[in-house]
Amino acid sequence: MRFTHAIVRPPAANFATGIASAVGGGSPDVTMAIAQHEQYCAALRGCGLRLSRLAPDLRYPDSTFIEDTAILTAEAAIVSRPGAASRLEEAAATLASLRGFFDTVHAINAPGTVDGGDVCEVDGDFVIGLSGRTNVEGVRQLSGLLTELGHKSVVIDIRGCRKLLHLKTGLSYLGDGVFVVSDDAPLAQALGRYELITVAPAEAYAANCIRVNDCVLIAAGYPTLRAMLSARGYRVVTLPMSEFRKMDGGLSCLSLRF
Repeated sequence: MRFTHAIVRPPAANFATGIASAVGGGSPDVTMAIAQHEQYCAALRGCGLRLSRLAPDLRYPDSTFIEDTAILTAEAAIVSRPGAASRLEEAAATLASLRGFFDTVHAINAPGTVDGGDVCEVDGDFVIGLSGRTNVEGVRQLSGLLTELGHKSVVIDIRGCRKLLHLKTGLSYLGDGVFVVSDDAPLAQALGRYELITVAPAEAYAANCIRVNDCVLIAAGYPTLRAMLSARGYRVVTLPMSEFRKMDGGLSCLSLRF
C-alpha cells in the first residue's frame, strides 16, 4: 500500500503530565518533544504524504499518540475506544477529522476497548493484540467490523508479556512478507509463516518502526537494526524519539497513515 495522507497532532504544553512509561526514563522535555514531532512530520512529508495537523489538545496530554484513536482500512475508519481511563474521550476528538476523509466511520463501543497500537495491518488483513489496553470485547467488536469490511484478522494474546504495552511495541510490518520483531517479545511463533528481522533486546525499542512508501523510519540510536535494514535495500530514515519513549510512545503512535 502506498500512503498519501497522514493525520498528526503535536504534543500539547502539558504533554509531560500524560501516562508515564512503566520502565521509567524521567519526565519528557516538552520543548524537545515538539521539536522531535516537527522532524517526524518533515520525514512523513519527505515520504510523499500530505499532513492534516490537528491542534494540540490540552484536555488529553497523551493525544499526540493519535494512532490509538482509530483503525483505518481502505473502505472505512473505525474509531477506537482507548483502554486507559484518561484517554477514553480522545477518539471523539479525532472523529471530525476522519469524517473529512472517510464516508463510512464505525466505532468500538463500551465495554469494549481498543488501542490502535494493538492493531497491525498486514497486506490488507490485520493482526490484533489482546493486551492491557485492548480487551476481549474490543477484540470481538473489531474483528467483527473487519470481517464485515472484507478483512481477515488474527489475535495474539500479549497480556502475559510485561515488556509490551501494545502489540506494535514489539513488532512492525514492512510489507512483502517481512516483519521486524523484538527478540524479547513472544511473537515469533504466531508469525511463523513470515520472514522475521529479529531485533536484539538492547535495541528492542527500535522494533517499533514504520514503512512509509519507499522509506523505513526508525528511532535514532539503534545502529544494528539500521544496518540490517540498509543491507536489505531499504531506504532508512532515523528520527530522534527520546522524549516520546519516556511516555511509552513510538514512531507508529504519532500518526494515522492512509
